[in-house]
Amino acid sequence: MTEKLSAEEFDLNLAAVESRLTAALEKSGRKREDITLLAATKTVDAKTVNYAISKGIDYIGENKVQELLSKYNDIDPVHKHFIGHLQTNKVKDIIDKVELIQSVDSIKLAKEISKQAQKIGKTVDVLIEVNIGGEESKWGFTPENTAEAVAEIANLPNIAVKGLMSIPPVCNSAEENRKYFRKMYKLFIDIDSQKIDNSSMSILSMGMSDDFDIAVEEGATLIRLGTALFGKRIYK
Repeated sequence: MTEKLSAEEFDLNLAAVESRLTAALEKSGRKREDITLLAATKTVDAKTVNYAISKGIDYIGENKVQELLSKYNDIDPVHKHFIGHLQTNKVKDIIDKVELIQSVDSIKLAKEISKQAQKIGKTVDVLIEVNIGGEESKWGFTPENTAEAVAEIANLPNIAVKGLMSIPPVCNSAEENRKYFRKMYKLFIDIDSQKIDNSSMSILSMGMSDDFDIAVEEGATLIRLGTALFGKRIYK
């Protein structure tokens, strides 16, 4: 482990996360197998990531292409997702290195993913990013345009739409995000009911370290945790 985070500290953090998760599951009448816990490993060194994997973390997510590439060969076998904003000119660099891209926020990006996936003969699973709070500073489709975007993207070659992803606005308290999670879940169910070809709506990725328990109560199937597992980090 690194000096910044000892093995004991990670173990305690993971236990605390599982305790919060258990409480949220009990409150909502759901089961542990309903939730995928993804470790957001931005700025976390490969040695620490590998320790997390050894303790049962089997999904990780990277936010930046350069960091993903720099750590890729040093990380033990694990499910890898890309969870940050992805520029179209960087798609070719990661298309063969992740199994799911969570942050498809435009038709242009989806078309580039399709193009690069065809080149290597791979079908890439994606989530459609929704700007649930209507913030100008964030990427993603508006809730009103999401179903149309799902249908258009799902029709592209070598892409399989697996669900939705969102980051709610920064609020004064985690509880304030409940309304956004609730709105996301309704959108998720509504789109699923449309039975759009080549889209399964099997993953609803929402909830991070401060609010993941509320997201779980409101229907999340995948949570993205960084600080809760690895402590506060200096982000680059």
